[in-house]
Amino acid sequence: MDVPSGDFGLLSPAWAGTPAAALTGDTAALQAMLDVELAWLHVLAEAGLVAPEVPAAAAPACQAARYDLGGLAARAAGGGNPVIPLLADLRALVRETSPEAAAVVHKAATSQDILDSALMLMASRALQVILADARSTVDALAALADEHRHTPAVARTLTQHSLPTTFGLRAAQWLHGIGAATAALDSAAARLPLQWGGASGTLAALSTAAARGGPGTAGALELSDMLAARLGLAAAPAPWQANRLPVTGLGAALADLLAAAGKMANDVLLMSRPEIAEVSEPRAAGRGGSSAMPQKQNPVLSVLIRSAALAAPGHGVQLQTAAATADDDRPAGSWHVEWQALRSLLRLAGGAAAKLAELSAGLTVHTDSLHRNLEAAGPLVLSEKLMSTVAPLLDDDGGPGSGKARLQELVSKSLATGEDFAGLLRDALPVTVLSDEALAAELDPANYLGESSALIDRIIAAYPGRN
Repeated sequence: MDVPSGDFGLLSPAWAGTPAAALTGDTAALQAMLDVELAWLHVLAEAGLVAPEVPAAAAPACQAARYDLGGLAARAAGGGNPVIPLLADLRALVRETSPEAAAVVHKAATSQDILDSALMLMASRALQVILADARSTVDALAALADEHRHTPAVARTLTQHSLPTTFGLRAAQWLHGIGAATAALDSAAARLPLQWGGASGTLAALSTAAARGGPGTAGALELSDMLAARLGLAAAPAPWQANRLPVTGLGAALADLLAAAGKMANDVLLMSRPEIAEVSEPRAAGRGGSSAMPQKQNPVLSVLIRSAALAAPGHGVQLQTAAATADDDRPAGSWHVEWQALRSLLRLAGGAAAKLAELSAGLTVHTDSLHRNLEAAGPLVLSEKLMSTVAPLLDDDGGPGSGKARLQELVSKSLATGEDFAGLLRDALPVTVLSDEALAAELDPANYLGESSALIDRIIAAYPGRN
């Protein structure tokens, strides 16, 4: 059976169908390579190193739709990268209308220049939508944190109830992670560099061509900087053919965004369990159902975000390993293995960011469940506070500090027998020492929220999103 090839994301629902998927597909990668080739011809024409009509003559051939992607992919094995067969086809198409232009296509460039620069260009385009979704998430989480700054909840540490907190602070902590990752990714996007070094990173062929242009002609380094500006990439201090930190830096920033997204998804998955029921994902037609259990409403957004976060580290390790094993002046094999790993991170981050923006904007918070779960935790969640405020009132002949031991005994008894801790504490403290009203205040979770409101303000101020 002849089955057409193509990666549409059938087994990758975390990113399938998202804008980032389209911006990182084979067609987008091919178009980025052609865009680099055409931009280079414009630079050469501006510098007077090729005839001024060359870019216009080559432009019609620089459309990805004119190429056989499957054929290019199959022929790429012959030279180890797709630029080599692409260049042959590009020259042939240009030659049909302008043999003179065909002769200068790819002048003084090498395949790694084109592919590395195209990957940076493709990443830059994908990052625009990824960052837009991330900033939308920052805005939505800021609003959520502000709305619920006074909504009490029980904090959980090491899976157990710990102290009172607010849902607003929980949302702000999601914002803290996603906001920091977004800022780092924004910075990485601004630094994406052009790679332009020629066959061995010396720019020798370009330097020779520039010298032949005569006095006043831009030099090789100036020409590469002109190309960077035309493509919207950063001008690198030097070629980075064997120094792969631009790739690992971008990969790390993408992985950090996915890690922060995964943290929020993990929390939502926990809190959306029916027995906890503190939040619900936004509903959408056809989403969250089960093929066998029609009563289910699965938190699919969080499931897919989490899956993307779990997949990311492997791709990041692949990039780091490739960088660490890069050899000579142009790496053999380690360069080649980067391409798919970087694209996978872009796709995963793009898919997760889109789902995260929807999740954050549409998350339903069930305040009644938050209250119920905090009530179920009982006054024991205030035992830390009571050690400093009530324990001194329990001091006896054992001297200062003995009250802490007595309080611990009461806590242990309540845990062991199920007896009401508040009642045990009331029995241990005469009303003359601590009135009923004062004891109730000590056991009110709203009176032990620390600096939660101020922390929310600081976090929101630190990550302004799109505002």
